[in-house]
Amino acid sequence: MPSFVSRYPLLAGVASLLLTTPTLAQKAPQTDSLNIRRLYDEALLRGESYENLRHLTGQIGGRLAGSPQAQQAVDWTKVTMEKLGLDRVYLQEVMVPHWVRGAKEKGQIRAAKGKGVDVPVCALGGSVGTGGKLRAQVIEVQSLDELAALPEEKVKGKFVFFNRPMNPTYVETGKAYGEAGDQRRAGASAAAKRGAVGALVRSLSLAHDDFPHTGTMRYEDNVAKVPAAALSTNGADRLSQLLKADKSLTFELEMACQTLPDVKSYNVIGEIKGSKYPDEIITVGGHLDSWDLGQGAHDDGTGCVQSMEVLRLLKATGLKPERTVRAVMFMNEENGNRGGIKYAELAKAANEKHLAAMESDGGGFTPRGFALETTNPATVTRIQQWSSLFAPYGSGDFVVGHGGTDIGPLKDQAKVLIGYDCDSQRYFDIHHTAADTFDKVNRRELELGGASMAALVYLLSKYGL
Repeated sequence: MPSFVSRYPLLAGVASLLLTTPTLAQKAPQTDSLNIRRLYDEALLRGESYENLRHLTGQIGGRLAGSPQAQQAVDWTKVTMEKLGLDRVYLQEVMVPHWVRGAKEKGQIRAAKGKGVDVPVCALGGSVGTGGKLRAQVIEVQSLDELAALPEEKVKGKFVFFNRPMNPTYVETGKAYGEAGDQRRAGASAAAKRGAVGALVRSLSLAHDDFPHTGTMRYEDNVAKVPAAALSTNGADRLSQLLKADKSLTFELEMACQTLPDVKSYNVIGEIKGSKYPDEIITVGGHLDSWDLGQGAHDDGTGCVQSMEVLRLLKATGLKPERTVRAVMFMNEENGNRGGIKYAELAKAANEKHLAAMESDGGGFTPRGFALETTNPATVTRIQQWSSLFAPYGSGDFVVGHGGTDIGPLKDQAKVLIGYDCDSQRYFDIHHTAADTFDKVNRRELELGGASMAALVYLLSKYGL
């Protein structure tokens, strides 16, 4: 600056003004930073996510699609969003599968001599029951490929025990979960093709405990339906250990689960109309259904209350969105994704213009950032330019990744699918288990996540894509 002034003294005043007065390009980030601070302050001082989750989990509990609890959740969510004074709150009808677990499952390792060893088990979602007690020998495998390579006589009439653990070397636990999940999803039909009487699957968890993890499985058409159960990781280790000592031991399984006719349910939707571009829609949501073993706290009660909180934060701070913001509580993500499919189907039929869709379905842990799913690299670059605004809150990681299951059907309609990303190291310890309860959720982590989502929605609404 001194050399500039000495050479052009008449311009010194202008230069000083330029250096002290923000340009329009500088003003926008400063304003955005302040507005984002307002969103976080509101969430941390007066956030409602935690208390909403307390009610959803404590007063309603697990919300398997088709259950009375799922309907109670629909009714409560609609009333809760109506109290926010939104421009519109409504239900979107969707037919969902109705699978029921029945009486508590029982599993026991039986040796030729000695007392049986009880093993914590649970039916996988969608499995058929055993029709009483089912007892057979066990063949252990590490993969679907290993099973396919075995001679049929090694498998016929036995339980196939899929015992491949999640890979502990992956820092991103979701990658380990996805990689190991094929045995849960497809194991029963793969076993049936080889003449097995059932499938036993190691729970998808990096923890070593006695909680069996349920989760959806699928039967192939024209393949016999055999029972499929998950063993706790401790139970799986025990079975594997005993098998090494006695190949002739048997396993006894008893499950009373069954699939009933589809029932009517609903997506619950609330929205704030955009002040400038009401026809451009930003969807944010979670799935209202959960598995029935626990309270469905982290999966996905947290995502639902955070999505509702996005709308509340925008209203409470007076940051009226320029584009329409719609919060959707999807039904039936866990065992069918009917809600996500129906939402996308109706959006396409109505010729709606979806700018972006965001989903929170990875738990309510400490925010890290967002995963961006799009075919347009320029869209990723544009959104990543905002990451510095999130850095002070620890949520500035904007990476290319998976958006989410519920919003997946919008892939061809929205410019970008966005997955809210939080710390994942504890998630699969409780995922799909009786341990997924309200007490596992930290208030500050939950409220920070809702604020992070609201901040990105604010920017998308203001600037578009």
